[in-house]
Amino acid sequence: MVDTVIGVPYNSAGPRSGVAAAPMVLAGAGLVPPTDLTLIDLPPGIAERGPSGLLAEHLLVEMIAKVAAAVGDAIRAGNRPLVLGGDCPVLLGALAAGRELFGRMGLLFVDGHEDAWDPHRSPTGEAADSELGLALGHDPTGLPESLAKLVPLLDPAEVVILGARDADELAAHGQPSLAGTVELRRPDQLRDDGIAETTKDAIARIRDALDPGVPWWLHVDLDVLATDQLAAVDYPQEGGLTWVELTTLVGTALGERDCRGWTLCIYNPDLDPDRDEARKIVDFAADVARFRP
Repeated sequence: MVDTVIGVPYNSAGPRSGVAAAPMVLAGAGLVPPTDLTLIDLPPGIAERGPSGLLAEHLLVEMIAKVAAAVGDAIRAGNRPLVLGGDCPVLLGALAAGRELFGRMGLLFVDGHEDAWDPHRSPTGEAADSELGLALGHDPTGLPESLAKLVPLLDPAEVVILGARDADELAAHGQPSLAGTVELRRPDQLRDDGIAETTKDAIARIRDALDPGVPWWLHVDLDVLATDQLAAVDYPQEGGLTWVELTTLVGTALGERDCRGWTLCIYNPDLDPDRDEARKIVDFAADVARFRP
């Protein structure tokens, strides 16, 4: 279905449980033969907030470096990798690889949350609350030195957010939304304007912000789905997309040759004892594969 699948057993809270188990569970459910999964080895993290406000800072730094190396190797080999999380900050490793290879990459960010919390304000301290904010260079106070040197990885004009629906939660906590500085389309806007049409428009906006020939990355957080479509996520919200809508969106994006790879994150096997949800994700990956150029 994809040229290279890189499994990242990363939980931004630190432990090896929860979303960290997703790559192996999804491989076992048929997404890719387990022997074909490039699995990154990560230690457990320490579930304590560091000076940045983030939990398990050293684990985050190590994960980013290892993902960047694996994605870079895959792209240099002529492949288009799928980075299978784990938590959403695996995206930072992919963007770091893009900087090394191309100077930078644009980003189509498909997520139920904006993920740009100031880490010190984040209710959880998990880097999964903040990876897009980090990529944009927001709130750098106290970051580990190697991460502080890495960011920003994106300019606001080079990213479009599709499917975020957490504006009320952000407002309730006094956390500014990215809306107004980053192009953002909520689920109702996607439906009103057409899923495929909105996706193509978003890609065109990203291309316009980049130099000619510079590619972009697709990030998919499965909590963009409605809870009645996928319940095995840690932070569900009201509303969200259907599987059919997400398949159209992701398939349209993957049909573009200048998409250099994608991340797929946030499935928690601990919430899916019968593996019914895992099979939905495997079916989704098979469905979007037919859109490939």
